[in-house]
Amino acid sequence: MPLVSMNAFLPQAKKEGFAVGQFNVNNLEFVQAIIEAGKEERSPLIFGASEGAIRYMGLNNVVALAKAAAEEADVPVALHLDHGSSFEVVMKCIRAGFSSVMFDGSHYPFEENIRLTKKVVEAAHAVGVSVEGELGTIGGVEDDLNVSEEDAALADPDQAIRFWEETKVDAMAIAVGTAHGMYKGEPKIRYDIIEKVASQIEAPIVLHGGSGVPDESIQKAVSLGVGKINVNTENQVAMVKVVRELLDNNPDMIDPRKYLGPAREAIKKTVKAKMRLFGSSGKA
Repeated sequence: MPLVSMNAFLPQAKKEGFAVGQFNVNNLEFVQAIIEAGKEERSPLIFGASEGAIRYMGLNNVVALAKAAAEEADVPVALHLDHGSSFEVVMKCIRAGFSSVMFDGSHYPFEENIRLTKKVVEAAHAVGVSVEGELGTIGGVEDDLNVSEEDAALADPDQAIRFWEETKVDAMAIAVGTAHGMYKGEPKIRYDIIEKVASQIEAPIVLHGGSGVPDESIQKAVSLGVGKINVNTENQVAMVKVVRELLDNNPDMIDPRKYLGPAREAIKKTVKAKMRLFGSSGKA
């Protein structure tokens, strides 16, 4: 089927108490692994593309790969800009064919974040594209984002509620203690913030930094109103582990299909496990 906005499945996710995974794409193998996992699990899914991935793959290539994968599948698929840094970047992705966008105005003062996000929502909704907004600063490292633990800032729940009331974003990313990348210890997730905000707004909460979070923490967050969870690093780790092992054990191996094929299977296995954990399997 054609690419859809996140509104094709996120309202259902919030109503029924499951979450849909955003799995970031970095090359062809990621796209293939994620869509195959979705088809086998009968799960809606979100292809996430960061600005770094778009520069690496090329904007038109990202859209073409996502469209081809979605059209061959019979599950709902959204192509979502991850951490869009400006109105101009967001508009460029919408014009190219993205069905969903995130505008990350979390580094702006609160009132300016609201103003800019409203501008994005107005333009995106006019053409049927869903929007994710962000409040608070999520720590960790991912592509162009590098936020130290000291600079990470939890979202104020009252501000988050007001932010949604004024912007009417379709998904609300709030900083609650998770971080981009893999964890060295166990994250201290502020479930009270999730619960307070989720109970007062229509949009589902988005959990960034879903890689390496303990299963029971994910399940609790979903039960309190998280409807979208972002995963990238865990797939990268699974892929690289296989590639390293194959090349270390086979020094004469030069055909990329011989190591990228098994790496693709490792990503698919990881994505399928996440879909089951998030409760989205069988929801397509």
